[in-house]
Amino acid sequence: MERITTEVAVIGAGPGGYPAAFALADKGKKVTLIDPELNPGGVCLYRGCIPSKALLHAAKVAEEARDAVDFGLSYGEPKIDPGKLFSWKDEVVSKLTGGLRTLVKARKVNYLRGRASFTSSSTLRVVTASGEEREVVFENAIISTGSVSRRIPGVDFGSPNVVDSDGALSMGEIPKSLLVVGGGYIGLELGTFFSSLGTEVTVVEMLPGIVQGVDRDLARVLKKRLDQKFHSIMLETKLISISELDNEVQVSFEADGKTFQEKYEKVLISVGRVPYTEGLGLENTRVGVDGKGFIETDSQRKTADPAIFAIGDVAGEPMLAHKATYEAKIVAEVITGAKTQYDPRAVPAVIFTDPEIAWCGVTESEARESGMEVDVSKFPWAASGRALTLNRTDGLTKLITHKGTGRVIGVGIVGPQAGELISESVLAIEMGATAEDIAFSIHPHPTLTETIMEAAEGIYGASTHIMKRRPGKASRK
Repeated sequence: MERITTEVAVIGAGPGGYPAAFALADKGKKVTLIDPELNPGGVCLYRGCIPSKALLHAAKVAEEARDAVDFGLSYGEPKIDPGKLFSWKDEVVSKLTGGLRTLVKARKVNYLRGRASFTSSSTLRVVTASGEEREVVFENAIISTGSVSRRIPGVDFGSPNVVDSDGALSMGEIPKSLLVVGGGYIGLELGTFFSSLGTEVTVVEMLPGIVQGVDRDLARVLKKRLDQKFHSIMLETKLISISELDNEVQVSFEADGKTFQEKYEKVLISVGRVPYTEGLGLENTRVGVDGKGFIETDSQRKTADPAIFAIGDVAGEPMLAHKATYEAKIVAEVITGAKTQYDPRAVPAVIFTDPEIAWCGVTESEARESGMEVDVSKFPWAASGRALTLNRTDGLTKLITHKGTGRVIGVGIVGPQAGELISESVLAIEMGATAEDIAFSIHPHPTLTETIMEAAEGIYGASTHIMKRRPGKASRK
């Protein structure tokens, strides 16, 4: 067995793994990056963030073409070429992953295609794509293996008509009808895509509302539009069974103590993701795993085994690509001797539905439940000139501040481009900015960013385009 000696072994080349490898290589470390795929990218680039957003852009174009009728432009119903559409998505993925392979070579990172498992706290066994074995001896290792779709016991994923999110992104066709099992962000994003291209979409969710963890006032805006676009959203409804028919599936449900059946061409199971540690050989190390399957780490992302770190989805919530990248930079600093730790005040989250939902910091629900004393200001997009010009006044921007100090501790936005708008708020929270700081920062007009400024003004009851709610500060000190 060939032996490879390296300073740092990085297991998993997703948005946590490859940034960690690149950062360490830039700092002069000898790095081996291990992943089953031909090129770096991980789930995010191959089967997640990037391909889904490419398809959602196509869906957005189709929706905007339909909505243009409202202001006098008629394009007719879009003609869809599924083969070309999914092929274009694959080209986007190929360009990005290929670009990363170029960066691997430029940084002189040793890219080893295969699956790794620990044989001790300092060695790995890697089975390459060709079936050969390698032993990798390391000084430090970073586990960044990501997550996989959660499975529902008893559901046959061998059926061509029952898919998870990976299968939906590579379906290659636009089904006539689709059942989305799960009202979380992944299922709703994919439901948005298929619905926009003509699929009759039904969502089933066991809980009383969609997108749990999001403030209900923001979720209501999304649900109101999805109620118009989707065939139906069945809440507090349980999936009982799925039966395969000739070219469709029959699904049994239970709601209000009664059972009923419906037929669909395709079923998408999207009930969350779980950390991927299968086959890693953690039992041969001191690495610990918690009750939810996440690898346990400290504030520097060190595991109980001092030479081994864990980042990204496998290391805990929130399971977001940009959180993994941030952790990668922290770990690279720690391994090269810096005294730093993972301590963000705000990790932004975005749901790329239509409308989008984005938030960061403390949600209003979290603040109320914890007993925090806060002020909340909401600015409806119906009062935004830019939203009117976009023919999309269904949005809302919400600012949450600490009562007394006015310091911004949370922001929530629902509306088109919410994901592009949230970064200003992340910076504000990280810098300890107050609502006054935002209100007295000049925002360009007419833009959607003004909604953040006006929400900040509203903390003091002085927003220009909505009625004053209560007395407060009228001017800057």
